[in-house]
Amino acid sequence: MDNDNWLKQLLLIGLGTTSIVADKIREASDEWVKEGKINPDQAKEFVDEMTQQLKTEQNNFESQMQRQMRNMMQDLGVARQSEVDELRGRIDRLERQVRDLENKLWR
Repeated sequence: MDNDNWLKQLLLIGLGTTSIVADKIREASDEWVKEGKINPDQAKEFVDEMTQQLKTEQNNFESQMQRQMRNMMQDLGVARQSEVDELRGRIDRLERQVRDLENKLWR
């Protein structure tokens, strides 16, 4: 489905951006260590905290995007997979009933 591809691409962009930001944070902390502004332990703690915060924000972003996508699809009247599966089951049952009735008529 095109909408799934669009959502996946958007999430991948978000992951790529998060990765770039994490790399820049590491570079900045390394520079601060070289300049003597912070010690290596402080740099590691800073990077770990910021990386964790980025991961949390990324998860929140993904959840929010999925929720918005579901709402948008619902507003557009697009059936969920569970609804389509339910309808297929109902169609299968109706087809069996029609065949059974046809078989009774031809006996």
